[in-house]
This record gives sequence, C-alpha cells and structure tokens, in this order.
Amino acid sequence: MLTAAFPKLNEWRGTQVLRAFFRSFWWPLLVAALMAVSELFGLEIPVLYLYLILGALCALFTEDTLPLLPVLCCIYMCFSARTSIGDFAHTVLSSPANAVHVGAIVACAAVLLAGKTVITLVGAKKRRVPLLLFGFLALGAAYLLSGLFSPYYGSRTVLFGFAEIVCLAVPYLFFYYTADWEKADKSYIFTVFLCIGVGLLAETVGMYFRSGVVQDGGIVRDKLFVGWGVYNFIGCVMAMCVPAPFYFAAKRKHGWLFAVLGCLFFLGVILTQSRGSILFGSVVFAASAVFALVKAEKRNKIGIAAVLGAFVLLAIVTLLILHEPVAALFKTLIASGSSDAGRFKIYRTAWDVFTRHPVFGEGWYRVPGSAMDGGGSAHFVEEAAAGVFIPPRAHNTLFQLLAAGGIFAALSYLFHRFQTLWLLFRHPSYEKTMIFASILALLLTSLLDCNLFNLGPGILYGCLLAAAEGSDPDRLKPKERKKK
Repeated sequence: MLTAAFPKLNEWRGTQVLRAFFRSFWWPLLVAALMAVSELFGLEIPVLYLYLILGALCALFTEDTLPLLPVLCCIYMCFSARTSIGDFAHTVLSSPANAVHVGAIVACAAVLLAGKTVITLVGAKKRRVPLLLFGFLALGAAYLLSGLFSPYYGSRTVLFGFAEIVCLAVPYLFFYYTADWEKADKSYIFTVFLCIGVGLLAETVGMYFRSGVVQDGGIVRDKLFVGWGVYNFIGCVMAMCVPAPFYFAAKRKHGWLFAVLGCLFFLGVILTQSRGSILFGSVVFAASAVFALVKAEKRNKIGIAAVLGAFVLLAIVTLLILHEPVAALFKTLIASGSSDAGRFKIYRTAWDVFTRHPVFGEGWYRVPGSAMDGGGSAHFVEEAAAGVFIPPRAHNTLFQLLAAGGIFAALSYLFHRFQTLWLLFRHPSYEKTMIFASILALLLTSLLDCNLFNLGPGILYGCLLAAAEGSDPDRLKPKERKKK
C-alpha cells in the first residue's frame, strides 16, 4: 500500500527484507507461536496488538494480501481459557477496558485492510469468475432465508446466517482475488497449516496442566477446553492439520521427519479425546499417509513407511505395557463408549422441525442441539436462550441444514459440494488432493459435531478453498494467460 504511493520504496533494502520474511516459513511460524502463547498464558490483548502491527507492515510493504492468511487463520484460536473462565460467557471482552482495546484494534485493521484491498485489486490481473461463486451465492441465500415463512424468522436468525456465510465465503473470495497465487509457493497453504498444527499441539497439551483436569487419578474429558472451544472443536482443527506434514513428507528431502510430525499431529487429535475427531481423524491420517507414500520418491517412501511402522508398533507396545495408565488417561472417553450423547434425540427433534416447515426450515435458533455449560459439557436444549448469538446446533450437517433452512438449504449445500468436487477433479494435483484431505477432516467430523457451523473452522475452510483454486491453471482470464 505504501509502496504503491511511493514506488521508490520497492527498491529499498528494508522493503525487500520485509517481503522475504513475510513469504518465508518463519512468518506463519511466528503467527502460530503467538497464537499458542496467547491461549496458554491469557495474553490476547498484547498478541492482538502485535498482530495489528505486523499486519500493518504486511499491508504497507507487501505486494499482495497472501501474508495476511496466517493471521486470519490463527486469530480466533488466540482466546484463552484463562480469560474465558471456562464458561464462554465471560471472555477477555467482558472487561470494558479490553473491549475498548479490541474495538480499536478492529477499527485500525479494517481501515488498513480496506485500503490494501482496493490498491491490490486496482493493480491485479483480471481473473475469471471464481468456480465456487454460484455455490456460495446459493448457500448464502439459503442461510439468510433460513426460517422464512415460519413464525421464527427475524433479524437475529438473518444476522447469524450472515455471519455463517461471511466466514465461509469471504476468505475464499478475498484471497482468490487479492493474493498473487502465481508468485506463491505451491506449498504455502501447507506451511501455514503445519505451523498451526504445531501451535495447536501446544494448546492441546496445555489443557492437561490446568486445575481440575486431573481428578481421581484420571483425566476428566469435560474439562478439556480452550478459550475458543471444547475438545470436539480442537480435535477437528487438529485433524485438519494432519495432511500438511504428510504433504512435505513426499515433497522434501528427509521426508521421514515430516512423517514423524504427522504422527505427532495425529497423537494430538487423540489427546483431544474427541470421539468423532479420533474416528474421522484416523481416516484422514491414513489417507494422507497413503497419498504421501504414492507421491514420494523411493528413498522418501522407505523413510515414511519406516516411521509409520514404528508409530504403529510403539502404539501397540504402549497399550500392552502401559494399559492401566492409558486407561486412566482416557477413562471418561472410555466410559462414554459408543453412547450417542443425546445425538439421536437431537436428530429426531431436528427432523420434526423440518417436517413442520420443510421448504425454509425454522431458522438457526429453532434447531435443537447442545449448549455448553460452565465445565464444557453438553446438555440437550430445545431452543437457544434469548440474547445468545451462537445458537445450539444439531451435531450433523444434514439435520442442521434441514431444520434451519429446509430443502432449500440442503439443496444449496449439495450444489456447493458438487462445485467443490468439480474444483478438485477438473485439474487434479497433489496439492489439491492434500487440501481436500484437510477439508475432509472438517466435513467428516461435522457428521457427528457442529464444526462446519462454527465460525472459526469456516474461515479455515474458505482459506483452503482459495488455495485450491489459486493453484488452478485456469484462474486467469484468457487474455491474461496469453500475457504470461
């Protein structure tokens, strides 16, 4: 932005150093490290100011907006359990002084982002209409019209539907149009998720050191939460990070080291003690490992296979020798067994809501679901309490859509899903395959939880789709492709 106003700054050594840093591995690693420090130690306000300062440098000196992607992905995972007091009703924003700080940060960031966006778009190459645009438009219309013609349609349900589609679609459209994907390394999105996984692994381990987590010689699963979500949410995002190290395992020298990190990420999924995340995270872990083995050259294949074999062998030996400590660690997870935790009741009630208003549903605040109590455990509720912005959700994508938005929402989602599959298969590549492995973690865990309808994972979803389409060779208009 500053370099556009003063072109001579492009030749300044400081500008070149800043651009090299923001394009390097160290930038997303720093962003993820600050995320973990903020959550672990309750330092949201200082970290948010650091994000603002560093983001301002990005906006003023970089050529496009891609360096802002790590910040957008990580910022919602900065919120700490130390300041949320475990009930998510009292957060760092509950303090009037902190609310002023956050308001000032948001206002400054909005001004910088608006200016950067305008300047970037003015000088950007012309691009064709995004492949996913019409699917997002249909989904956005369905979210905004959820509950139409029912007694429950109103400003609150429209506002929540708007927030939902903004988190899904805006990151995708923003980075599709303003990031220079030609100059970006194909591995950039995986570098970001690799760093997020490392930071999230630190947050996951940190949960085990809080007061009240260890009781009667074992871990109480309901006490495993961070300031931005409970164990199911953490497990989902951790599972979304699993494909990233396996991408590098096949592409980098000494790929076995990345395979080790991939196994550690999967161990992080297990430590969240989220049953859905463990179940579907295992699928994503296995698929990512297979994709890496297929893509890797011979030497890397041997290294990856050796790491995976050692991981499985170590797991078996640990279970045989240390079965009692392991059982104590996961006692509440084991005790829950195959219990549906009220999900079948939720699904039946969601179906009843759908049958009453099958076309547009009854809106976001009439969906039956689970609400979080002070300890992070879930209990069944019929309707969101007045004044609560985040409503209960149905713990299943299809039942959620049918109850909230009826047939219109379900069909809109299926159209969007068809378009994402078309994006994957029209120009298949290893990069797209591993991106969609990460997206698959979100979609599969959302069959048992409400991850797709949480605002934070929606942002990650939009960024992943932008990277997938950014790698597409047909993203530019024909005239622009000829100029290359």
